[in-house]
Amino acid sequence: MQVVVKLFAGLRERAGTGERALELPKGARVADVWALLGFGEEPEGLLYAVNKEYAAADRPLADRDEVALIPPVSGGAFRLTEEPIDVDAVIAEVADERAGAVATFLGTTRVHSRGRTVLHLQYEAYEGMAEKVMAEIAEGLMARYDLCRIAMVHRLGRVGIGETSVAIAVSAPHRNHALAACKEAIDTLKVDVPLWKKEVYEGGEEWIGRGS
Repeated sequence: MQVVVKLFAGLRERAGTGERALELPKGARVADVWALLGFGEEPEGLLYAVNKEYAAADRPLADRDEVALIPPVSGGAFRLTEEPIDVDAVIAEVADERAGAVATFLGTTRVHSRGRTVLHLQYEAYEGMAEKVMAEIAEGLMARYDLCRIAMVHRLGRVGIGETSVAIAVSAPHRNHALAACKEAIDTLKVDVPLWKKEVYEGGEEWIGRGS
């Protein structure tokens, strides 16, 4: 049987192509793919997806399956900062000559929320885990969409009215993938990443959990 292997980032550069067809014996499993590529030792943290869904190494393969090899995502593009976010720098992180579109999302602090006048926000995160979850979100997006690069940056500490609290940039060969992945990125980040914000408003304050 034949499967199509999708390669990304450093693996794509090593192979000199983003796609390779492999002949596998009937009954082959996901774990059999790596050895046939001839790349040497399998890198720690490598993930697999079959037909755009994450798959375990022991999953059986079928003829014409698409197997994506997703290398660990560099942490440099997924970070927390107490400094103002440089939006241009975030966009520059996803620059890629293959890209035909770059989609961005900027979350900004608004002055009115829940019927109250907000003075500023205060963000707190479980650092270390938060960046890891952001990278895992990006890995999932890379498996489901045809993307080039992803970057996510989130503020910590005090964020004033009108300031950017989160910036996401996604580059892709085509705009539909860039736009869809960018929307899914912020929707998932708000639910899954261990981040909390405090709204400081006229007359009081309130901590608001994930998903806000």
